[in-house]
Amino acid sequence: MTAAIRVDLQLIADMVDPSTRALDVGCGDGALLAYLADFKRVDARGMELSQAGVNACVANGLSVIQGDADTDLRDYPENAFDYVILSQTLQATREPREVLRQMLRVGRRAIVSFPNFAHWQVRLRMVFGGRMPQTTSLPYKWYDTPNIHLCSIDDFRALCREMGVSIERAIVLNSKSRPIQMPPLLANLVGEQAVFMLRRD
Repeated sequence: MTAAIRVDLQLIADMVDPSTRALDVGCGDGALLAYLADFKRVDARGMELSQAGVNACVANGLSVIQGDADTDLRDYPENAFDYVILSQTLQATREPREVLRQMLRVGRRAIVSFPNFAHWQVRLRMVFGGRMPQTTSLPYKWYDTPNIHLCSIDDFRALCREMGVSIERAIVLNSKSRPIQMPPLLANLVGEQAVFMLRRD
């Protein structure tokens, strides 16, 4: 028996070894936490900014606290978790570089997923439409978006190099949420979102 979760969450879950400790930052309704706890026996904890998200998680028996990735990761000790996960949230943080640094301090590995702002549809809509694009992975209007630091897959790879962070795995998904195997230049054009597993050098 398996639980149905979003494709990117399933890819993240597949990267997490059974019987480990994981912190899901920006855990939303707790779908990934519940999957990890139920199917991989992971000691799964969560941090969520919205009170509604925290309430939903706690009501389902999940261990979740209210917190902000930009400020509250600093409160955790070094190597408190085997994995720290940030799914579709990095672009909404005020200080993405510092959030990544804290994730890799708190966890032995960090798993990050984000939408790719260099996807070909985004480029075309900017060039020919002249307006901020909306896609399935970037559905908000420019004035109503929580995203404040959009990046491309290549931008993220460059940041990892700059920070001295090793990329252990990188999975790029197309617009149908299917993993694709392509050279980085093409993946940055065709990929709609990406999932990275990182570790400190």
